[in-house]
Amino acid sequence: IRTPVCVLRMPRGPDGSSRGFDPTSERYLALCPTTISSSDSAVDSATFVEEQKARTVLRERYIRSLLAMVKKDVHFTMYERVKVNAVFGASDIDILNFQVSDLQTPLGVQKEALIRCPDIISYSFSIDAGLKD
Repeated sequence: IRTPVCVLRMPRGPDGSSRGFDPTSERYLALCPTTISSSDSAVDSATFVEEQKARTVLRERYIRSLLAMVKKDVHFTMYERVKVNAVFGASDIDILNFQVSDLQTPLGVQKEALIRCPDIISYSFSIDAGLKD
């Protein structure tokens, strides 16, 4: 079995060669709905820019946390109060699934598994796990 590799890719931008999102695409509008109404365009554009900056910062922090989790023990809290532990491997491009190793469940241990992100309530990991003095 080959070892999975953590790959993070941004979708192609509107011009086809850059990385980013086309703000007019249906996918972008479905994934990033704005909370801003279109009644006052001057106020809306300033609020829209602030909201997008905040979303950018949060998305970057989340992706950096995924990178920090690679090869670390992660504790997942799932629905129905199920708690499982695993070694994080990678995420798919849409961050809908996590690939994990040595998944410890109430029913036993799975050597390799995929965890669906919608089934996860929360997860935590220790940053210093795996570091040696």
